[in-house]
Amino acid sequence: MASSTTTTAEHILREMGGPENITSLTHCATRLRFQVADQSIIDTDKLDSDPAVLGVVKQGSTGMQVIMGGGVAEYYSALNKLPGMGDNKKASNEGSNKKEYGGVRGKFAGVDYAFEFLSDTFRPVLWALLGASLIITLLVLADTFKLQDFHQDLVDQPAEFQLAHAMWRSVFYFLPIMVGATAAKKLGANEWVGAAIPAALFTPEFLGMKEIAEEVPTAVEGQYNYVVHIFNIPMYIQDYGGQVFPPIFAAIILYFLEKGLKKIIPSAVHMVFVPFICLLIMIPLTALVVGPFGVGLGNAIAHFLGWINGISPFILSVVIPLLYPFLVPLGLHWPLNAIMIVNINTLGFDYIQGPMGAWNFACFGVITGVVVVSWREHNKQMRQLSFGASMAGLLGGISEPSLYGVLLRYRRSYYRLLPGCFLGGVVMGIFNIKAYAFVFTSLLTIPAMDPIAGYVIGIAVAFFTSFLLVVFLDYRTPEERDEMRAQIAAEREAANEAEDQRVAAAGAAGAAGGAGTALAADEVAGEPVQVGSPLAGAVVPLADTPDEAFAAGAVGKGVSVDPTGDTVYAPAAGKVMAAFPTGHAIGLKLDDGVQLLIHIGIDTVNMEGDGFTLHVKKGERVENGTPLVSFDRAKIEAAGYSPITPVLVTNHKKLADVTPLLSGGTVEVGEPLIEATPKIKVAQQ
Repeated sequence: MASSTTTTAEHILREMGGPENITSLTHCATRLRFQVADQSIIDTDKLDSDPAVLGVVKQGSTGMQVIMGGGVAEYYSALNKLPGMGDNKKASNEGSNKKEYGGVRGKFAGVDYAFEFLSDTFRPVLWALLGASLIITLLVLADTFKLQDFHQDLVDQPAEFQLAHAMWRSVFYFLPIMVGATAAKKLGANEWVGAAIPAALFTPEFLGMKEIAEEVPTAVEGQYNYVVHIFNIPMYIQDYGGQVFPPIFAAIILYFLEKGLKKIIPSAVHMVFVPFICLLIMIPLTALVVGPFGVGLGNAIAHFLGWINGISPFILSVVIPLLYPFLVPLGLHWPLNAIMIVNINTLGFDYIQGPMGAWNFACFGVITGVVVVSWREHNKQMRQLSFGASMAGLLGGISEPSLYGVLLRYRRSYYRLLPGCFLGGVVMGIFNIKAYAFVFTSLLTIPAMDPIAGYVIGIAVAFFTSFLLVVFLDYRTPEERDEMRAQIAAEREAANEAEDQRVAAAGAAGAAGGAGTALAADEVAGEPVQVGSPLAGAVVPLADTPDEAFAAGAVGKGVSVDPTGDTVYAPAAGKVMAAFPTGHAIGLKLDDGVQLLIHIGIDTVNMEGDGFTLHVKKGERVENGTPLVSFDRAKIEAAGYSPITPVLVTNHKKLADVTPLLSGGTVEVGEPLIEATPKIKVAQQ
């Protein structure tokens, strides 16, 4: 039985000496590139025994290349999911102080990075947020069916419900600590120092200072600020549970502080003095400035909304749902909860929750639209994410999974969200919706609003406006959509190709002397197809290519070109199947069925894109003569690498024959370089 991707990954990891022997792992167009602690313990014969492994090449004294063909990204992903590999991958990047950006750049790169920063800050804790939000949903259901009052004081609730509240509060209350870690890691600072900074504000020692603090009345009746003085500087002792604005800004400051310290402190003592000085500076700075600033900003917004309501409840109903999409990502919406509770206790009703429902249901409309789009595209990962977030929202009134999982990740989704917020808010304003209980705005808490009919119309308008905009106009930019669709198609094709290669290899192993391209009983050779040269230069036989794997034909069959020009062109019409950001290699699937890999230079992946300009992106349609990549031969040679460029047919095992048309001399762009003969199925008599 053919091996699965995971089984092959486990085999590779085992024969490489286990995760403890691997110091780093990357991949290029066709190969897994390992750096190992001890190369001598690797049994290359056993490693090569899996049919999915197309070849093994040692590189230097610590490097090992395992050739996997077009499905290399699948195996790379599977390897990193195995126990111990996540830590190794992180270790290779630790301490680099390098901010990472993996999204599609738009016109405003800073805005793109800000959205990705917020998204990647919350994405690692999304599972915990989803789990906690569904626990809240169960508690709200219990409240709806009068089994237990959700808002009853915890000390008066049965022990079972107290434990259940602890289960969801463990995530939302301590969210600042998690956010501190993930934000720091995203920026390139140490994640554990990023977590320790907000964690200091949750310690009994910090919160215990309330006992010696001065009580200062706030603008909200019955609420006080607690102030102590540190070296004559006032410090506010307050509850930071659920506040994400302070840890995010603390992580940003930490990144620059840590980066600066590493420049002036000798590397030999980084581990001792860098975290020490960072904590020494950042914890007081966060307690004295960053934290109070974040909470104060939220309180100011709450009072501003109260002022607007005094002028015109209708205007407030429109403003609230338009503000919430920008308040929630930074945690600035939490102070509004106190205003809602005070309103209900003093006025008997609240004027914020009703309009807030327009924001929530516009958000749930977006995420439900994503469910439909993902189902249409057969995008399993996004479908699972969006469905869970949709259920958490519609049944539990929890917007965070939708926000952090989709809205902040794909900035175009805000263009679908805000129209729903606006129109839903207008309806809420027309009916002057009021809430008579503090609830999470979901389908199950509609009876808390008055008038119910007006509220239902308002949330329906918000939901279906955003839902339909997503379904018909998508939630991504065209670049993000094309990249995701191409990735889905490439992964599916890579999986099929890997399976075909395993089956072919297994069949070849069972037939003595059988060739990988042998014709089956029901196959004949078709009409040969000529593939033009994608670049100009001197023709070099593949066997003379200065790389073992290429020379042996383990990656594919074809020929190499020592370039005289500076641009690679599409040799025929087709589709870009792989376009590495480094620009060193590009994969095409031509309309005639030939899959082509053009690898510019040898080991040029190590140049990290310096000297290469990529003109196309993955999934893009190209025509004969379309420029694909420009490169600087002088830079390649100055970096110590050979510019010789293999031009390979990677699906040669599915063809009857692949033959170079030239073995020497020179070739111009578009001149015939390789001849590929397809296999054709024939009907059995």
